[in-house]
Amino acid sequence: MAAGAGDNPPLHPALEPLAFLLGTWRGEGEGGYPTIQSFKYGEEIKLWHSGKPVMAYAQKTWKAASGEPMHAESGYWRPKPDGSIEVVIAQSTGLAEVLKGTFDAEQKRVQLQSSLVGNASKVQAIGRLFEVEGKELKYTVDMATLTHELQPHLRAVLTKIDG
Repeated sequence: MAAGAGDNPPLHPALEPLAFLLGTWRGEGEGGYPTIQSFKYGEEIKLWHSGKPVMAYAQKTWKAASGEPMHAESGYWRPKPDGSIEVVIAQSTGLAEVLKGTFDAEQKRVQLQSSLVGNASKVQAIGRLFEVEGKELKYTVDMATLTHELQPHLRAVLTKIDG
């Protein structure tokens, strides 16, 4: 998933405030929502760069008990000099997200809110919060649907394993 075999391009200055996110993270999470049964999952997130002012993102999950694949998504994170960030994510379910938000390099935090959720019959809005403490990446995903206001859907704690 890197730029190429043996390539290690220099980090673009625009990505320096988000360098704390770069690498491979793996761990466990749990999900729930009023309309579904709660569940536990394993997860891996990879964030990398190619020397351009954008970070690539890939995520996959699997059932904690069986290892059976569950969900996957990928996209791009584009930070702006003013501390704002734009993120696009395509999910394996066909849902597409355009998110806007802010980042804080000192607090190692990124907060996102959907400005567009495409191809979703029920999902109306998504909020994501990512925080890094030491070698741990913690995140939450909130979701609103046609019948439920924005509320917690997913949360996970991942440990940095590479990068």
